[in-house]
Amino acid sequence: MGVVTYDFEVSSPISPARLFKALVLEADKLFPKAAPHAIKSVELEGNGGPGSIVKINFADGLPFQYVKHTVEGQDKDNLSYSYSLIEGGPLGEKLEKISYENKFVAGADGGSVCKSLMKFYTVGDCTFTEDEIKEQIQRMDGVYEAVEAYLVANPDACN
Repeated sequence: MGVVTYDFEVSSPISPARLFKALVLEADKLFPKAAPHAIKSVELEGNGGPGSIVKINFADGLPFQYVKHTVEGQDKDNLSYSYSLIEGGPLGEKLEKISYENKFVAGADGGSVCKSLMKFYTVGDCTFTEDEIKEQIQRMDGVYEAVEAYLVANPDACN
């Protein structure tokens, strides 16, 4: 097994605390509302904190039926969240798991920046290229952008 790491950042006009609440604390309720084109439902086993299992069921017609991840860390005071994708989605032939570490910080324009570190754990001697990593990020961007648009259109949501 090899490990490929990748850092990236995404800027948003939404405040860090509100975006954290939407993407972490209320994701099970918000994702299907904000991104019905992509997310059919979210199932939560546990209280949402470390040790919880989250299953995201995708809309019909998408490349994957679901992903399941385990929450590894959640710090509401520092707006950080870590989890590992453990089943479904892109896992299988090339990938054993993907770990994510996300931190939401204030942006220069009054919004926020989500700083992410992704670790791709490959199966055996398989490689995972930068193009394949960017493809994974693009899949997540659609939901991220839909949540952001939902929050802009619904200023009372996730406050």
